[in-house]
This record gives sequence, C-alpha cells and structure tokens, in this order.
Amino acid sequence: MSEELISKKDLLDVAGISYGQLYRWKRKDLIPEEWFIRKSTFTGQETFFPKEKMLKRIDKIQTMKENLSLDELADMFSPNITNLNYSKDELLRRNIVSPSVVDFYLEQEKGGHQFTFSRMLEVFILEKLLQSGEISLDEGTMLLQVLKDNGPLIKQKSCALVFTRKLGVSSCLLLINAEAFHFERGTKIVATLSLMTCLEEIKAKLL
Repeated sequence: MSEELISKKDLLDVAGISYGQLYRWKRKDLIPEEWFIRKSTFTGQETFFPKEKMLKRIDKIQTMKENLSLDELADMFSPNITNLNYSKDELLRRNIVSPSVVDFYLEQEKGGHQFTFSRMLEVFILEKLLQSGEISLDEGTMLLQVLKDNGPLIKQKSCALVFTRKLGVSSCLLLINAEAFHFERGTKIVATLSLMTCLEEIKAKLL
C-alpha cells in the first residue's frame, strides 16, 4: 500500500511554513532527502512528500525548536545510534523506563547497570509494549531476543516491530522498509511499533 503524497505547494499552505524554512530544514537534515520525491506532472517536474510523515515531522520541529537548536533537532531525528551511556538510575530519573521493567530487562539480559544507546532502545521498547498490556512477560523475552539478534538492522531508515498471535502462539517480526505486510487468515496483529519513532522519543527525553 503506497503512502499518500502531498505536493510542495499544498504542504507549504497546510503547514504554514515558507519555502526557505523547508529547505533550511532539509540542509540541516531535519527532513530526509528521500522524502523529497520528484514526479512528472502535466506542468513538468514537481516535488511531492509523504503527507503523514511530513506533517508529523514539521509539527515536531515547530513544537521543539523553541527549546532545541537545529543541530540538536537533527541529532534527535537521525537514525544513527549515538554513543551515549547512561546509568539505570538516570534512565529512571528521566522517565525512560519504570523500575519493574528495567529490573525484568536486567534479569533477562544479565548485563550491567550502564546503558549504551542500543540497550536504552531495547528497554524502552520493552517498556512501551509491556506497560500497554499488549504483550506478556514471556513475549517480552522473545522481543528482546529478536532485538539482540538483529541489532545492526535497527539502524535502517525504516524498521518496525510486529507482534502477532494465532491459536495462542505468538510471533515477533522485524520488518525493514516494508510498505505493507499480510499474514494468513486467523492471525491477529497484536502490536506494531516504529523503531524510528522510539529513537526520536528517547532522544527527546535525553535532550
């Protein structure tokens, strides 16, 4: 299923921004190059954008630019895993994870109380899905194994987790650059989660 596109002219009108702002944000890497889609029209070449992604991104930029510099915003939106390192106590203080979930994570992972950004992402995803009630503790263990086994893929531009159940049996999938996915009849999609969104949420809390 392809994404709905919006023309540059309509985007500027709907978002209430100028041509200059749009391209300044592009130069600062606040908006990915691949979101600028050139298409042929009856008037010639025009630029289009994925509508939902662009409007969400512009809303975030406008909301946060009063408190963060453009460089800080660019770092937050970057898909790169940074070299940050925080303690368990600092994650709790910043409300990135709850005591019960971080303890469960450490029990499963057997790691120390210092968290690299990759470990922060794992425990944050676990937090979101456990606290929502969408997955059980056993499924949380499965989730962590999938994340550990596929760590390098998480740096991809478009990566999503999908939890499914059929006849009481759970599965956890990591999808890369998938526009759509389909399962056999009777399969229930329990949860879907964009890892890029999780990255941005963590970085916003850290900044």
